[in-house]
Amino acid sequence: MKNFVINPVLNKEFKLRFRSFKSYLGILFYLLALGIIIIGFVFIQSLSNSFGLFKPEESKMMFMLLSMLQLALILFITPGLTAGVISSERERQTLNMMLTTTQSSTSIILSKLVSAISYLLLLIVASLPLYSFVFLYGGISPAQMLTTIAFYVFTIMAFGSLGVLFSTLIRKTIVSMVTAYGLTMFLAGGTAFLTLLLMQLGYNYSGNPSNVQHVPFAYFAAMLNPAIALFGTFEPEIVEEITNVTGIEFPLWAAYLISYTVITAGAIFFSIKKLRPNMKKG
Repeated sequence: MKNFVINPVLNKEFKLRFRSFKSYLGILFYLLALGIIIIGFVFIQSLSNSFGLFKPEESKMMFMLLSMLQLALILFITPGLTAGVISSERERQTLNMMLTTTQSSTSIILSKLVSAISYLLLLIVASLPLYSFVFLYGGISPAQMLTTIAFYVFTIMAFGSLGVLFSTLIRKTIVSMVTAYGLTMFLAGGTAFLTLLLMQLGYNYSGNPSNVQHVPFAYFAAMLNPAIALFGTFEPEIVEEITNVTGIEFPLWAAYLISYTVITAGAIFFSIKKLRPNMKKG
């Protein structure tokens, strides 16, 4: 553990990433975009009634909108930060030099992953003061806030590990990024489409809204979708509807955690194994 904390690869990545002016400029525009959306939402909702009031249920809606938007930004940024961490070293011809050091494959992969997702974690921490608008009007508990933040961290780790895996397996950075973005789009958009399609098939087969034909495959598609898993923590009725159609009563959030824990562990494991494919141990 000590070797990982004082890892020179991790220290170098932190210095290169956080000493760049572009990194802090990105944080600035990220917070400005979220702030404008929050202020605009409050302004529009206050104009929608004659008293100019902003109700607690509208505060919950604003929290859900902000959370889903932040999740979309996380899914969009994560592949770009992680899909080139190894392939870029290979293209600069510095990977072989790194492999000749005393750093193990595990140390190199974990250092690259941690340094890449640390920027996203900084974005999340920097956006926490914006959530004070939500607590100002009520409607959201601190437990919901902490659950959402933990969901972000877990999702970043899962999709970041997939980006590192593609960066290790594919030699070209551009190809690795395209592959990572393609898989992310499928897990975020494709699984949502499959869930809606299979649930609709369940209704159509039964012909009676009160007697639904169970379609378990819709559950397996939903448990891989981060947006459905997050939205299910806000609106339990969505999860109940999926349970009614699929006939599977296992909690959707638990299935999401288990499936992506396995995916994350597998991606990190294969990344470590494939970093030195032609080098024998010792």
